[in-house]
Amino acid sequence: MRKLILEMQLSIDGFAAAANGSGSWMVWSYGDDWTWDPALQAYHTELIASADEILLSRKMAEEGFIGHWEKMATNTANPQSVFAGHIRDARKVVFTHTLTQSNWPNTVLAKGDLIEEVKALKKQPGKNLIVFGGVSFVSALIAAGLIDEYHLIINPAAIGRGMPIFDKVQGILGLSLVKATAYGSGMVVLQYRYAG
Repeated sequence: MRKLILEMQLSIDGFAAAANGSGSWMVWSYGDDWTWDPALQAYHTELIASADEILLSRKMAEEGFIGHWEKMATNTANPQSVFAGHIRDARKVVFTHTLTQSNWPNTVLAKGDLIEEVKALKKQPGKNLIVFGGVSFVSALIAAGLIDEYHLIINPAAIGRGMPIFDKVQGILGLSLVKATAYGSGMVVLQYRYAG
């Protein structure tokens, strides 16, 4: 069975975005300049290469995630282009109750029950599945116990208030630490497996 992997940047106090949705506090806020050190860039690119399907919320798709990475993939002079190419080439699954058709290339809509749809995707052949966001979508996946592996990229910034991803968890979410790696840009990647 395929794993569902979450990779997400968080502040040191556990928020995925500021209260207004801003990610300006992130060391790399997905602009043209990749401000992560080369070792963290390589980790990030290797992780996306381990998946051939990306799960997205409707909001994230409509806010331009797919188009942004398609554009970045064409700029081969930028080190992000390899990572972006994996996103472009992967099948995207957009979870929605409102859209009736996909306007994005290599993208399908999942309109059924979240838990059943994800379980069915995990049973299909292929590489792993990966999800990057958005915040509410990820929170629902976590609360349903659907994330198998967490790759939490901790930024060296505390923002005080913001959007958490563990706020829908009922009781205790048991995780097993796989690896913790510090990088030169001040980032720490915490890799956990679901222990449930």
